[in-house]
Amino acid sequence: MLSIIYSPDFLLHDTGPLHPEKPERISAIVAGLERVAWANQIEWQLPTPLETRDILPFVKQIHSSEHINEVREIAQNGGGYLDPDTPVSPQSYNVALLAVSAWLDGVDKVLTTHNPVFVLARPPGHHATRTTGMGFCLFSNAAIAANYALQKSGIKRVAILDWDVHHGNGTEAIVEDNPQIAYCSIHQYPCYPGTGKNSDLGKYNNILNLPMSPGSTIAEYEPMFSQKIIPFLSNFQPDLIIVSAGYDANHKDSIASVSLQPEDYGLFTNYLLQIDRRLLFGLEGGYHLETLTKSVILTLETCL
Repeated sequence: MLSIIYSPDFLLHDTGPLHPEKPERISAIVAGLERVAWANQIEWQLPTPLETRDILPFVKQIHSSEHINEVREIAQNGGGYLDPDTPVSPQSYNVALLAVSAWLDGVDKVLTTHNPVFVLARPPGHHATRTTGMGFCLFSNAAIAANYALQKSGIKRVAILDWDVHHGNGTEAIVEDNPQIAYCSIHQYPCYPGTGKNSDLGKYNNILNLPMSPGSTIAEYEPMFSQKIIPFLSNFQPDLIIVSAGYDANHKDSIASVSLQPEDYGLFTNYLLQIDRRLLFGLEGGYHLETLTKSVILTLETCL
C-alpha cells in the first residue's frame, strides 16, 4: 500500500483568482490518483486535526514568534500579503498549521512502516525562513518535519532532497547549522530567489547545491543524481529522507525554464529507493496541472 496524507481543507488556502499556487493543483492530483489502475493500493489518510494535537510547539522550534503571529493576525484580519507573491487568506493560518500536521504524520508513518509516504498538502514551505514567509510559502514544512524526526527514538540523521526548480532558501538557512541534517537542492540558476550557489556548503559540509542552467533536460540532471546527489545522501547515512517534491521543472511549467518530463521524476525516485525506502515526499511547487499530476503519479507508481 501507498500512504497519501491529504485533507480537502488544504483547498481553503485561497490565493486569489490568478495566483499559480491555487487549490486546483491538489484537486487535479487527487482526481488523477483516483483514476490510476492501482488506485486500490492507495491508503488515503487525513492529517491529525489541530484540535487533537498542538502543532504550534513544533512550528515555534523553527520559526520566530513574530512570524507566526504575523501570519495569524493577517488571517484573523481578513487576509493580506506577506510579500507581493505570498497571500494569506482568512483560512490560511489554520490550513498552514494543518499542512505541518500532515508532514509530521508523514514522518510518523514512514518511521512506522519503513515505506514511502506522500504528503499532498499546501501551502508549500521551502522558501519560508525562520522570520518570514515568501515565494508562496508560509511555514517551512520540510525543516519542521526534519527537526521533528530527530526527536524520535533512534533517529540520528535526516536528509532533505529538494528537487523543486527553485532553490529552497528557507530550508537551507534553517538547517545549515545542524550537523544532523543534510540538505541537497538541484535547481535552476539564475532563478528566484537567487540563492543556492554550489559554493555554499554549510557549517558541517552538510549542504549540496547543484545549480542547473535554464533549458536543462534529463541528460543534464541524470549525471547529477548518479554522480553527486546519491553519493552525498548515501555518505550521510540518513535514517529518513525527506523530499521537497516540487514539480515545476517540467517542460510545460511556465514559472521557470528547465525541461524535464513527468517520467523523469520516476527515475529520481528510483535512485532514492536504492538508498532506502524510508522516504517522505511532500508537495512543494508545480503549476502546470497536467504535468504536475502525471509527475506525482509516476513518483508514486515507482514506489510500488
